[in-house]
Amino acid sequence: GGRIDAGYRGEYAVVLLNTSDQTVEIKKGDRIAQMVIQRVEKVYIEEVESLSDTTRGGGWGSSGR
Repeated sequence: GGRIDAGYRGEYAVVLLNTSDQTVEIKKGDRIAQMVIQRVEKVYIEEVESLSDTTRGGGWGSSGR
């Protein structure tokens, strides 16, 4: 498998390789591949020396339930 960049505008192709000793016939209309379209989010991480306090405090511990 592989990934195709979001900006790519060309054709897609599937490369098949028969590694068996038997002949395989592929006819027009045969289903031979699948494509999964998936969103990939870009994440930006900012490294900081320390974090300021919040109304939740440190954020660790029981939720009270």
